[in-house]
Amino acid sequence: MYRVIQWGTGAVGTEMLTAILDHRPELRLVGARVYADDKDGADIGTLAGRDPIGVCATTDVDAILGVDADCVLYTPRTARVDDVCALLASGKNVATTAFMFHPRRMNPADRDRVLAACEAGASSVHGSGINPGNLSGVLPLALAGMSRTIETLTLQERADWSVYESTGITFDNMAFGQPVESISPTATEFLAFNSSIFTEQVWFIGDTLGADLDEVTATVEAVAAQRDHQIFDHLLPAGTTAGQRWKWTGLRDGQALVEIETLWTVGNEYPTHWPAPRHGWTLTIEGEPSMQTHFVALASFSRPASMAEHVRSANVATAMQVLNAVPAVCAAAPGFATTAALPLIYYGNVFGRQP
Repeated sequence: MYRVIQWGTGAVGTEMLTAILDHRPELRLVGARVYADDKDGADIGTLAGRDPIGVCATTDVDAILGVDADCVLYTPRTARVDDVCALLASGKNVATTAFMFHPRRMNPADRDRVLAACEAGASSVHGSGINPGNLSGVLPLALAGMSRTIETLTLQERADWSVYESTGITFDNMAFGQPVESISPTATEFLAFNSSIFTEQVWFIGDTLGADLDEVTATVEAVAAQRDHQIFDHLLPAGTTAGQRWKWTGLRDGQALVEIETLWTVGNEYPTHWPAPRHGWTLTIEGEPSMQTHFVALASFSRPASMAEHVRSANVATAMQVLNAVPAVCAAAPGFATTAALPLIYYGNVFGRQP
């Protein structure tokens, strides 16, 4: 039995709570860190739409640090190194969807602080998810197992965020609806942070597969909406940012070897000069042999499902990649436990075998 704390109960955190309560008897919720005053003191089961479990959520970080737990599932909207260091130093392992995907390329001062906290608490930290995460980390390594040589490796993500209910992320964090000229890899603290984790992921692929990259560059092209769009409780006015095309490119001798590209829109106005891949994620390896795989997460391929259910499916995939890593993270040596260092992550009872 692993005692776990859920830090953050947003879209991804709620999927973790649901999985623990409904499908993971080997995990026991012993606490939850929330940010909203109306969630403070609420029963965690109630927050997940389930029966009460007798454990209350709290906004008090000191209270969370005082809870005896094996692992913290760290899924905040805005990640803080200070939070993770405090958790690690208190003896809790951390599994997160937020950052720390490739410690070798982290800010050295932050890396040293995290390692010191791991040493103090005999704890480990693991960062993963879907992208960055499995599709930009685990999957490239798996396909590389069938490669004789690789010339280029690219991951392309196409998504329209119009149906994503967390408008605080799309508008407040990702800056959709802002002036086009204000969008850059360093325009805001969040955009800089978001760019940094994708940059790390390109370095991760390059370093792990021996690309010997000289640098990783980050660029973004923002495009304006042609008309107004009502996105849940937000109006995205015509003329403001409705599309962002990001590229993080790993170069050696000026040649692009590893690249992650995201083609994101809100309002689903798709620029004609952009490439037009299918929605989802397409991983392409040019080499011997050349390979391509396309990934899409849906609620079902065989039964009718609502758009809300389909949208949730990517959150489920993100959450489960980290939740299912809890045993491996708890068993890892103190320090960083990357996707390249941990064993293959999966859950051995996904078909619901009876005990």
